[in-house]
Amino acid sequence: MVERRPTIQVPVGKLVIGSEHPVRVQSMTNTDSRDVDATVAQIRSLQEAGCELIRITIPDIESARNIPAFMRAMDVPFIADIHFNHKMALAAIEAGSHKVRINPGNIGSEAKVREVLEAARDKGTAMRIGVNSGSLEKDLLDKHGWPSPEALVESALRHVAYARDVGVEKIIVSIKSTDVPSAVTANTLFAEQSDVPLHVGITEAGDPDYGAVKSAAGIGAILLKGIGDTIRVSLTSDPEVEIPVAFDILKCTGVRVISPEIIACPTCGRIDIDLEAIVAEVKQRLDRCTLPVKISVLGCAVNGPGEAKESDIGIAGGAGEGLLFRKGKTIRKVPESQIVDALIEEIAELERERAAEGTAGANEPAVTR
Repeated sequence: MVERRPTIQVPVGKLVIGSEHPVRVQSMTNTDSRDVDATVAQIRSLQEAGCELIRITIPDIESARNIPAFMRAMDVPFIADIHFNHKMALAAIEAGSHKVRINPGNIGSEAKVREVLEAARDKGTAMRIGVNSGSLEKDLLDKHGWPSPEALVESALRHVAYARDVGVEKIIVSIKSTDVPSAVTANTLFAEQSDVPLHVGITEAGDPDYGAVKSAAGIGAILLKGIGDTIRVSLTSDPEVEIPVAFDILKCTGVRVISPEIIACPTCGRIDIDLEAIVAEVKQRLDRCTLPVKISVLGCAVNGPGEAKESDIGIAGGAGEGLLFRKGKTIRKVPESQIVDALIEEIAELERERAAEGTAGANEPAVTR
């Protein structure tokens, strides 16, 4: 298991963000936030998909007036996203937002930034300080020559120090880039110099196909260093599409596992069972299972038994039948037509055993959404 970098703990609504708590998945609505009905519909859709924090842009007073309606529709923390207009940040804080995201580089003068920070301090509102290359301070551009990871980190550390001078301690930082190596370097450098939790993402990653791969490469590399306390996969798509990708990144890095991992071999000439159909059916039948279990579905007797030792439960198929394993030990042989049923029955038994032992999973209890 990846050892998390220690951070301060920041309450955000009913959650706490930080190294002592699970890495949380968030997203952002893309509806017009002046349209309550459309935005509330997307809030509910995101929650159904498993989103754990929802960010909504608040660009004007009409949107700000809708914050109470948004929060009433949410079972998860609400984050107000603010750019350019510090008065909208003040309105969001006054409306009771659980967290307010600002970029000090575009929010206005130092006096305006201070006014927002003081309001957050007095109200107890968590602040996310976002830093990006497009609004880096001129002196840092002059010093570093370009918006390098070092420049972005220096900017973030500067803003954190200023917020703490004002008395704000509930701080989360994000340092994002469209460039994967830059994002990994910047987050690593910041983590070495600060105890503030990090929200991690590869910004503007692209369409759902390439964007998912790019996000997995960048966010995954950062998570494997023990860095990151919330994540967002930024895709050019409906935001609901982002959620399963984010949870899959958490799962494959071993940072947070709340659903089964299906391990399946590539197809080859040795396979003589319908492996693709079996994998698809197993995935469909376990769609709402959150037991953190490794399941091998392997299509040949050459490597299957040995590889199944790496999993909690596995099937190695061949010649129209399959061997059912638990921790690499054969339980029984079943016909191909019964493979999926046998596998599901064994997973259900494992879930009952873990529930009885109180060890549903190392990360979180097994529950069905």
